[in-house]
Parts: sequence; structure tokens; C-alpha cells
Amino acid sequence: MPRTTFRVSRTLLAATATAALATATAPAVAAPAAEAGTIAQAPKAGTTGATSGFWACSVPSGYTYTSSRSSYTCSGGSSYQTTEFYVQPPADGLWACTTMPGYTHTGVMSSHTCSGGGSYTTSQYLLRKPVTGMWACSVPSGFTYTATQQSYTCSGGASYTTTQFLLRAL
Repeated sequence: MPRTTFRVSRTLLAATATAALATATAPAVAAPAAEAGTIAQAPKAGTTGATSGFWACSVPSGYTYTSSRSSYTCSGGSSYQTTEFYVQPPADGLWACTTMPGYTHTGVMSSHTCSGGGSYTTSQYLLRKPVTGMWACSVPSGFTYTATQQSYTCSGGASYTTTQFLLRAL
């Protein structure tokens, strides 16, 4: 009886093994939300607990992300890595990788957290619900400002100052 053999390319085997490993080591449930004013950390493998944060291949409308990483999870079985995002709803005191409508930000820092595992830094924003009398880095819809000041708070660790605005609700 003749022997039947199948040839599978090494690239396909490597991609399949890598995707299986990424899926097997991905957390099933995300870590608890960060305390106000702290950087939200991505979950560690094997952690459990109820939370609204989760890893996703894109950031849905109305959400922000607090971390990103390169992984094979979102590449459809290909042998290249794509960016995966730790998605969370915006919240007062959350360090986020994007600004959000309905919020202002009162601080900016430069970090590797939002760069998808890259060697470069990007900005993270300290989200805050705007209120009259708050010094903020931006003027959100529904507000004006009554004074300005120069500060390093909104420059992301740079050696220059930027303008902060004293908010007043309309």
C-alpha cells in the first residue's frame, strides 16, 4: 500500500503555532480597572475578575484604550504581528491613550504604553470630567475659559511649557 504524505510549509506551521500560543496565553478576563489618577495596567496572563476593560483588535466608538501590544491574535492567522488594544470606557482619572468627547485632560505624559510595543514613546492623557474652576489642558464642548497659565503639566515631560485653561461651564 502506497504511503501518503502531506507537505506543509514551515511558514504556515510557524504562524499557526505562534497564533495558537498567543491565543493560549491571552487572558480570558481582564484585570480590574485602575484607581483614579493612575495608569491603567493591561491584565497579566491568568488573571480573573469582573471589569469593563478587554483586549480587542480595534477601539470601538465611545471607548478609549489604555495600552497596546503587538500580537498575532488580530492578524487572521498570518505570520505578521498587528496591534491589539486594551479597550476601556472613558472614566474620570483614567490615563488613556486618546482624548475623549465629554472629557478634558489635566495632564500629559510620554510613555511606551500606547506605542504597541514599539521603541518610541507616545502621549497618555489624564482624563477628567470638566467642572468650573478646573485647570485643564483643553477646553471641552460646553465650556469656555476665564484665565490661562503656562505649565509643564500638559507638555508630556517636554522641556517647554504649554497653556492651561481655567474652565467655566456655559
